[in-house]
Amino acid sequence: MTDNLFAGLTPAPADPILGVTEKFRADPRPQKVNLGVGVYLTEEGKTPLLDVVKEAEVALAQSNQPHGYIPINGLPGYCSAVQKMIFGADSEVVLSGRAVTVQTLGGTGALKVGMDLMHSVCGETRGVSSVPTWGNHNALLKLAGYEVGGYRYYDAANDDVDFDGMIEDLRALPPKTLVILHSCCHNPTGYDLTPEQWDEVIELCRKNNLTPFLDMAYQGFRDGLEEDAAAIHQFAKSGLDFLLSTSFSKSFNLYGERIGALTVVTQSAAEAAVVLTQIKSVIRANYSNPPSHGARIVERVLSDPTKYQQWLGELTQMRNRIRTMRKMLADEMARIGSKRDFSFVTRQNGMFSFTGLSPEQIDRLADEFGIYAVRNGRICICGLNTKNVEYVAKSIATVL
Repeated sequence: MTDNLFAGLTPAPADPILGVTEKFRADPRPQKVNLGVGVYLTEEGKTPLLDVVKEAEVALAQSNQPHGYIPINGLPGYCSAVQKMIFGADSEVVLSGRAVTVQTLGGTGALKVGMDLMHSVCGETRGVSSVPTWGNHNALLKLAGYEVGGYRYYDAANDDVDFDGMIEDLRALPPKTLVILHSCCHNPTGYDLTPEQWDEVIELCRKNNLTPFLDMAYQGFRDGLEEDAAAIHQFAKSGLDFLLSTSFSKSFNLYGERIGALTVVTQSAAEAAVVLTQIKSVIRANYSNPPSHGARIVERVLSDPTKYQQWLGELTQMRNRIRTMRKMLADEMARIGSKRDFSFVTRQNGMFSFTGLSPEQIDRLADEFGIYAVRNGRICICGLNTKNVEYVAKSIATVL
């Protein structure tokens, strides 16, 4: 008799974010609040179906297109539209052809394909991310075969970026280190670098031969679509080679369609053509072909000026709701006389806030009040609404 192949396995730990939602769903209390969810929610606590997406889906259904395989690197029109959205249709990067953009399985898929490219094809062996970062960054690096490290980012004492610590840690990295950077709306802290700080990071990458890999999952959720790509434009003008992950899960609310893109910026169109062949080889070995439905929706919107403006309007509404809830939480904490000044929440960007709450305080919020968040203190601002923000503020103030 052969040995039981899996007898020695132990259960893997629950995902720190998805596990929060599971606990929330199991809680019978009617006043429960989910601040751990990583999706945009409306005032009613629902994931919206954007009007521009609804219109695109109706048009696609009426077109009766067959469901055949699409190219390994995705729909050509989608890839072209995404690249123009990121850099601008008249940008040097687009006109020169020195960037290659491929469709991926969400932003996570873009990160995985890019990491595989740099490790398996280009031979890079060390990867670092910010401390703290989105938990999946380090898991992806590890699974791709990297030696995983980190660089300082969050200054808890001053509720800001520890930029001096960040630069010191980046400066100490060996050449050919893959450096994961959040281009805007840093997850989980909500604190972003200034343009001047980005310039310093760019020069350090150039001088020390580091490989920047920018993750842009929340474009449009800080100041606007064009404004939120400012760091990307700085890298593009620098002449550096770099990688970029893009996701449309949040900005289009297409979470279940897994629609994203990987862009690699090179020195020339000839280099980009070679890189594309290598990326296609990596994708073929991972999942062969991406799905078409979500890509057709995004392509349809990005390629039509009228629909594009309609989408920008809906994106603005989402961004403004997040800003309103940030202010309401800070104002409510001040009104009830919280031990801690929560005005820092209004200086953070995007969907998340790093509250500085300890794991024990987060546990108390769940146990005593039915308010669920990630144990590192990150809350999703989208989980707040005008009906629950007062309750959440009072509960946070109680556990401080």
